[in-house]
Amino acid sequence: MLDNFLIKRFLIYLRLEQSLSDNSVEAYMHDIELLMQYLESINHSKSLKDINQENIENFLAYLYDLGLSANSQARILSGIKKFYAYLLQEKLVNENPTLLISSPSIGRHIPDVLSYEEICSLIDSIDLSLPFGHRNKAIIEIMYGCGLRVSEVTSLKISNIYIEDEFIRIFGKGDKERLIPISQSIIKTLNLYIDGERKFQNINPKHTDTLFINRRGSGLSRQMVFLIIKDLAEKAGIKKNIGPHTIRHSFATHLLEGGADLRAVQQMLGHSSISTTEIYTHISDQYLREVITLFHPRYND
Repeated sequence: MLDNFLIKRFLIYLRLEQSLSDNSVEAYMHDIELLMQYLESINHSKSLKDINQENIENFLAYLYDLGLSANSQARILSGIKKFYAYLLQEKLVNENPTLLISSPSIGRHIPDVLSYEEICSLIDSIDLSLPFGHRNKAIIEIMYGCGLRVSEVTSLKISNIYIEDEFIRIFGKGDKERLIPISQSIIKTLNLYIDGERKFQNINPKHTDTLFINRRGSGLSRQMVFLIIKDLAEKAGIKKNIGPHTIRHSFATHLLEGGADLRAVQQMLGHSSISTTEIYTHISDQYLREVITLFHPRYND
């Protein structure tokens, strides 16, 4: 059945690419189940991929009639929006029926971050004597050192790495270009990978300029980067549920904790709006509160 196929694809995406907990995945599945129950109640015979904006609006009215609070309605709608955004991204639907439907604001999610010590543990857990050890170290170093999205990592080209000038050229969302400085540590790690193990790989002619290569000589997939990070986290004894996004969040948070300018961080992250970057200031506020609680002599008087 088509609906089962769509839901299964979304389920894999939530678990593997979004690194969500079982409870979060179950909540998204529950949201979709509610939508399907509603469609069944009105004898809607079409697939989930065929419903339109009016169907979604009627579904919200149905939730209201069930007596759900505005917060609950907003959370369920958020899950349905994520489902259709994914289907559109993967070209499994032609349009997103939830795109123009607004929902009550219920606050912003503050993402998980790793401490600097946990980042170091992640890197130290890489066995450089194993195949792809230097590649995996380069991936973590450049993600944490530059705050890249996983899609930016997998699409990074050697021709866009300017070693002598110490920066990389990134094409982010909407093909927006940005330049990000790279440290001597990143340069050293990249050189060891490019001039070492990568040089001896049998590379597909279509991927000669692709930086990170898999064992078949092609570019890495986003899913593979997720699996690499999860494996390293397990080896490092990190219990948090992490993925590439966690490393990007850690990059931003550590910069702001160190006193970096918000607009500079915005530019390096490739955020079109500074309000997106501002979420990391909330994390830093929490950190500062912990510091003053622990170390100020009069705080606990």
